[in-house]
Amino acid sequence: MTARALELFVGAGGLGMGLSMAGVKPLAVVEWDRWACDTIRENQKRGFPLVSDWPVHEMDAREFDLSRIPEDIEIVSGGPPCQPFSLGGKHRAHDDQRDMFPTMISIIGRIKPQSFIVENVKGLTRASFANYFQYILLGLEFPEANRRGNESWEDHLRRLQQMKTGQAREAVSYNVVATLVNSADHGVPQKRERVIFVGFRKDLDIEWHFPKRTHSFDALLYDQWVSGDYWERHGIARKDRPMLAPAWARRVEALSCSLILPMEKPWRTVRDAIATLPPPGQESRGMHNHRLQQGARAYHGHTGSPLDMPAKTLKAGDHGVPGGENMLVTPNGDMRYFTAREAARLQTFPDGYVFHGSWSETMRQLGNAVPVALGAVVARGVLDRLLSRRVVDGENVRREREKVA
Repeated sequence: MTARALELFVGAGGLGMGLSMAGVKPLAVVEWDRWACDTIRENQKRGFPLVSDWPVHEMDAREFDLSRIPEDIEIVSGGPPCQPFSLGGKHRAHDDQRDMFPTMISIIGRIKPQSFIVENVKGLTRASFANYFQYILLGLEFPEANRRGNESWEDHLRRLQQMKTGQAREAVSYNVVATLVNSADHGVPQKRERVIFVGFRKDLDIEWHFPKRTHSFDALLYDQWVSGDYWERHGIARKDRPMLAPAWARRVEALSCSLILPMEKPWRTVRDAIATLPPPGQESRGMHNHRLQQGARAYHGHTGSPLDMPAKTLKAGDHGVPGGENMLVTPNGDMRYFTAREAARLQTFPDGYVFHGSWSETMRQLGNAVPVALGAVVARGVLDRLLSRRVVDGENVRREREKVA
């Protein structure tokens, strides 16, 4: 099945590349940030296959001409700017001019796609944003019910709630599921939590649940401290292995005594992700974006990522790159910044994908990105449901024709 998509707020291309891996063909890729667009265009010039045919539009999504996109396309996707809701941001939500959820919802209402995939940061789920989170959910469910004139978002929310309880209906509505996902549970070597909104048009009668996790923390603990396979795999001698953290001792003891082994694969660690990279700085070996940036230091609340666990969430920063969350803690306790290529691996970007701009600009793009592997997981799940529905529709048509015959 070749699915068509309108992809908005694409950034450096993480979610979009995940969709491409699942077989989605973008009819338009819209992103306003020049550096991110330059990254995509540079990789197109280099012939990188996942983005080679992307029609890139460097512009504000609000100004994109939707007349070039046919209705009933399979997917609208995108990650509206996360800074209004980020745990590291100013937390202004609907008062932040960068809040593009209304734009995303309006475009969905005009295009009426069969499905949509929208992602954002975990901070969107905090208690202080509870009403606005409900506002987003109901807006996605009834995307044609636009905000009117001077109507406040609170009044708009009340109108949407009335629609939900059946007092009014719009022509098009969606079944929407919002899931808080830990990327590490799906093979990403980073504990990156994102809110994923998936919606299917109600007339398609599609049921959805987020794909089951494939990796787990328990499986990693078993691999490291029960079987020891993790250390053997990386060639780490017993004398060079770190001590088991006291906080995990009981969990490891329970795993060692259990007759049931973890069913999932182990969480992937920083060591797993960067083991095959040459030492930082040796870009002469053909590894791009792999220079070492000096000046790393820890500070309160920002202490870097241990080598033998998934990385902490990479962050873009409000004014440049935040140091602590983009650092590696080496086995001897020293700290250094991740190179851009190491960060790209933590975000599951292929090594052949080159980032445009300085180290800080590249890290900003990576800190804002969706892990490619997570994007592919979601896209494949959505396409599977759409394909199943298409098969059912085809079978119903065949039966009706047999009846007429």
